[in-house]
Amino acid sequence: MGMSEITPFKLLMSREKALETIMEHIKPVETAELIPIERSVNRVLARDLVAAMDIPPFDRAAMDGYAVKAEDTYGASEFSPKTLKLVGVLRAGESTSREIKNGECIRIATGCPIPPGADAVVMAEFTEENGESVSIYKAVHPLENISLRGEDIKKGEVIIREGEILTPAKIGVFAALGIRKAPVYRKPRVAIIPTGVEVQDLGLKLSGGQVYDVNSYTLASLLLENGASVTRAPIIPDSYEALRAALYRYIDHDLIVFSGGSSVGERDMLADIIEEDGKLLFHGVQIKPGKPTLFGTVRGKPVLGMPGYPASCLSNAYVFLIPIIRKMARLPPKKPTTVKAKMAKRIVSASGREQFLTVRVVDGKAYPAFKKSGDITSLSKADGYVILPVNLDVIDEGEEVTVTLFE
Repeated sequence: MGMSEITPFKLLMSREKALETIMEHIKPVETAELIPIERSVNRVLARDLVAAMDIPPFDRAAMDGYAVKAEDTYGASEFSPKTLKLVGVLRAGESTSREIKNGECIRIATGCPIPPGADAVVMAEFTEENGESVSIYKAVHPLENISLRGEDIKKGEVIIREGEILTPAKIGVFAALGIRKAPVYRKPRVAIIPTGVEVQDLGLKLSGGQVYDVNSYTLASLLLENGASVTRAPIIPDSYEALRAALYRYIDHDLIVFSGGSSVGERDMLADIIEEDGKLLFHGVQIKPGKPTLFGTVRGKPVLGMPGYPASCLSNAYVFLIPIIRKMARLPPKKPTTVKAKMAKRIVSASGREQFLTVRVVDGKAYPAFKKSGDITSLSKADGYVILPVNLDVIDEGEEVTVTLFE
């Protein structure tokens, strides 16, 4: 690698070392908030859920049928039924304090409390009701077709542990216990700051040489998908004062992401600003695309500088931003799905950097999708990426590669 190649970037750090360096400086969110359970799906529980009551809160019928004393049914069969006196009817949501005596039964709906004196339920299928009497064609044993109090959840039991992700079924447990709000860790707050006079806000007219701001939207989508809340800052010009002011305007966030810095000078400005009041941990990664990535901390807050070109920026976000935000949000690391494919065409890599090659996979073949760093369509049409090692110069057509899928 010639000197001229590395002048703007001093020494490039490997992807693994860069990620390791970043993760050492990322802390999970500590503060919790109470939110309505209907909005808590996929959130992380901030303290153990301890049951304050038994579920079910009473012995209840597990079937539609007749509440009986089990001994009154002994010997009943299809040809020799037992006949009991019908002394009441319990519809869904009803209960009774009337005690069942020998020779009596009460018609009962699933979920109703078992009347005093009864110790079993005969399923409706094995009975025949005739006015005030019921014929029982099948014997039941004590507790048959009854859900006992506390059978599902016992009072004082830890049902869901702190750190677990709330699924629809777990939210159902909160509802079963009558709890309307769940204590969850708050979402990490991320500020995305687009920079440069060459990018323009959506909805405004482009002037000569300008393009629309893509990165704010691709990064925000990726962050929202991985458990963050996002502030999109207005586009700021690439001057030292504007960059510095923007950094401190959003310093109350958990993570600050600058996207842009297409010029070497601007990247150096951001590096200088971080060094002035914080710590620059790396500036330049041995990966293509994505060389201009930088990372540091200011007042203890992590600051990430991402490439300005949309395809580089988004592919880089898959490598660095997803692990950062998932650790902050206390979500498990994303397990990438990989598939094996054969390279559809010969690839020559002569960058001296690890290459992040986006590909489409069709019928077991991997077709390169990457066009140029600025072309977001190359990523929108890609299924995943292949990482080509630093020292690999050529992949021949038909050679097997491992594709990490985006979804």
